Amino acid sequence: MNARFFLFATLLISAVVIISCQKEKVETDIVDFEELPLDDSGVWNGSDGSGGFRSGNVFFINHYNSLYQAWSGFAYTNHSDTVTGDYTNQYSSITGSGFDNSLKYGVFYFSGMPDTIVFEIPEKVTDIALCNTTFTYKSVKNGTVFSKKFGGDSGNDPDWLKVTLTPISEEGIALGYVDVYLADFRYTDNKYDYISNVWTSIDLSQFGFIKRLKFEMSSSDSGEWGMNTPAYVCIDNIKGILAKDK
Repeated sequence: MNARFFLFATLLISAVVIISCQKEKVETDIVDFEELPLDDSGVWNGSDGSGGFRSGNVFFINHYNSLYQAWSGFAYTNHSDTVTGDYTNQYSSITGSGFDNSLKYGVFYFSGMPDTIVFEIPEKVTDIALCNTTFTYKSVKNGTVFSKKFGGDSGNDPDWLKVTLTPISEEGIALGYVDVYLADFRYTDNKYDYISNVWTSIDLSQFGFIKRLKFEMSSSDSGEWGMNTPAYVCIDNIKGILAKDK
């Protein structure tokens, strides 16, 4: 090999290595709740009065009423009851686990007022997984004293249940929204009607870097006092890219 060519090739390879090493590392975050502590109840629902909890880059807002021992906003759990379809089973996903069979996951309860998760560093959310709770799934499927069976007796009622996710910028501007249907009976052909019984992953990266993500729920089965359908949804596997200049 020509000595001059060998020297040039060596210098070129060295330059490529140096440039590659200098490339900025992309910082990412994942929230899977696995590191969070739980007592023997298997649930954190805000009864400690702290107003929320943090996992990774995300703070989850919680509201707890000690007088009524009631909560709303966000909680987390390791419950796995896929059978009990009433209020005593608020904290179980219909899959019996978190995303990808993980042990722990979050639960959102919508009290009629939206709640948000807050990103400490603005984040481009590439993935967030949602799933019905057992309580909600069974209520939609079978009906309860307080809520209807979706589709009605004929199966033709155009019922639906959804979560609306609204990304919010650092300036407090709503950047749009995404509707995620947990049950949908609006199809002309009933064979397409469904109640979701799996974890569904949503990509929100189209909205860019966000500071907050607002959660709210709505249902076709609603009345004067709001939703009749149990307003719960499970959350897991929040992945994103962190803003570099924060």
